[in-house]
Amino acid sequence: MSAELVRRAREVQRHAYCPYSKFRVGAALEAADGRVFVGTNVESASYGLTICAERMALGAAVAAGARQFTRIVVATDVDPPASPCGACRQLLAEFGLALEVIAAGPTSERRWTLRDLLPDAFARAALEQ
Repeated sequence: MSAELVRRAREVQRHAYCPYSKFRVGAALEAADGRVFVGTNVESASYGLTICAERMALGAAVAAGARQFTRIVVATDVDPPASPCGACRQLLAEFGLALEVIAAGPTSERRWTLRDLLPDAFARAALEQ
């Protein structure tokens, strides 16, 4: 299934709106029930308003009622492939640190769990003490 997720991430990556950075990103997020949600980066002249592909895919998933996720593919045009930014890592962590993260570049892939990418994450448990 990861090949299909990579394909979906690459497909949506083509629709990125990135006139400033020229750094196209596509994401495909797989829910525990098998549904796949995609997102691409959308930049703004007011840079702080830019949204990452991973957060767009997560927003679509949450809007559709998904709350449990198994993996996410992040597709970029660089090797080694780029991992999610800190903001995306933090927001994804809200839904579990066991998430498999696959970064897909033109000729290579890298894999982690979200826990690997965000050790000692600030999460819900810190607020429940």
